[in-house]
Amino acid sequence: MSLVITGMHALMFSADAEADREFLRDVLEFPHVDDGDGWLIFKLPPSEVGVHPVDGAPSHQLYLMVDDIAATVADFQAKGVPIVAEPADRGFGILATIKLPSGATLDLYEPRHTKAIDL
Repeated sequence: MSLVITGMHALMFSADAEADREFLRDVLEFPHVDDGDGWLIFKLPPSEVGVHPVDGAPSHQLYLMVDDIAATVADFQAKGVPIVAEPADRGFGILATIKLPSGATLDLYEPRHTKAIDL
């Protein structure tokens, strides 16, 4: 029997889940299904995962990958989305951070490495 992975289900924990769901639906315009009582499950773009070494406690992070971070940040600014961290070149890619309605942040990432999603 071979191992069959059909996708990845990511979770975002939020102090205001309804507002953040509305953001994903209305601002990011992610397609979604309603699993009942407004519990929206969103379809995400293709994804990839990297495993980085760490000295401290293990953790997980979520980044939305973009092709042109400057244009993406400009689009968010035009929609009134707060930019917490302007685009900054980190060598492996360019990172920026936006603020969600709940106050949580979400990172944007324009990779400079070879992308696995191109396979």
